[in-house]
Amino acid sequence: MHDIEPYHNWRHLYLSEEDVRSPFFDRTYDEFAFTRTIYNYYIHPQWDDFGSRTLYLKILFADYETGYAILELIGEWNDAIENDIMTLKREVVDCLLVQGIRRFILVAENVLNFHSSDASYYEEWLDDIREEHGWVVILNMPEASQQDFRKSRLTRYVDLLEFDLWRTLQPSFLLAAIDDMMPRRLGNE
Repeated sequence: MHDIEPYHNWRHLYLSEEDVRSPFFDRTYDEFAFTRTIYNYYIHPQWDDFGSRTLYLKILFADYETGYAILELIGEWNDAIENDIMTLKREVVDCLLVQGIRRFILVAENVLNFHSSDASYYEEWLDDIREEHGWVVILNMPEASQQDFRKSRLTRYVDLLEFDLWRTLQPSFLLAAIDDMMPRRLGNE
């Protein structure tokens, strides 16, 4: 896991550690010291710790004028024991909501497991963005984790999408592509 880095091809467009509105503003990263772990496996030092012991993230891009953010996740998303959704909501999402973010793209290709609990924080998140036509999309979550997510009926609050080409697009084009899919998908659910 130590060689899985957050997606870096947009770093010329956005750096969360240089964004005064980011919850990770002014963080420094040591490219040589691997100190964070997920179950005894070291992870790359570019991942940001937001308070979970098993889930880390990186804000890949945030556009406050347009009101969207792209976050990449790695690890185990464990709501049952760790209450990761509460920590994610309170420590990251709420900070972005205050800054006007209403559309969230979560890249979950490296979320190895998902364990659910109740849906209250997902429901709260949707309530926070619904009036402004916001949404939360999880991209490319592994199939086993998707099944657990669906089994818990969390797709009432969050949409799961497969979109392997996301890395080939600039952030604004990724937003446009997902925005274009959302009315059709929400109408069919």
